[in-house]
Amino acid sequence: MEPSSTVDASPKEISRRQFMSAAIAAMGGLIGAALGLPAIAYIIGPALTKKTENWVRLGAVSKVETGTPTLFKTTVQRQTGWIADQQEIAVYVLTEDGQKYVAMSNICTHLGCRVRWIAEQERFFSPCHNGVFDKDGNVVSGPPPRPLDRFETKIEDGVLYIRTV
Repeated sequence: MEPSSTVDASPKEISRRQFMSAAIAAMGGLIGAALGLPAIAYIIGPALTKKTENWVRLGAVSKVETGTPTLFKTTVQRQTGWIADQQEIAVYVLTEDGQKYVAMSNICTHLGCRVRWIAEQERFFSPCHNGVFDKDGNVVSGPPPRPLDRFETKIEDGVLYIRTV
């Protein structure tokens, strides 16, 4: 006869200490997940959102004088991560033929000062260390490292729009 192997089919008892350790570990895991998952979503959420292009309305093209930069001011809603704020921007618009429009930022590329158009000299002047730009926004003199920044433009129904990011 073969020796019979006996298998103990009785359930193994868990001690009180083992049960409490498992229960505390399970509760800690649930609490960690409940706090950690929303925190991770909050931190990486803005990085996962796609940047959208916004067309901002400046005004009627009839306000732009031919050959002279015209200043337009508008308010833009900006979203930076979780912070949403309104920011006023100013843009100089220039046209030589009434068909093609160039929109230039009024922010100096040197230190971020606001430039202003001086019609008598046909130049943009920046108080940031006397930066000077011609009417196309190119650097004439001073320390600015590059021309004034430009915006893409479009015209719909006689209204001028610029694209912001």
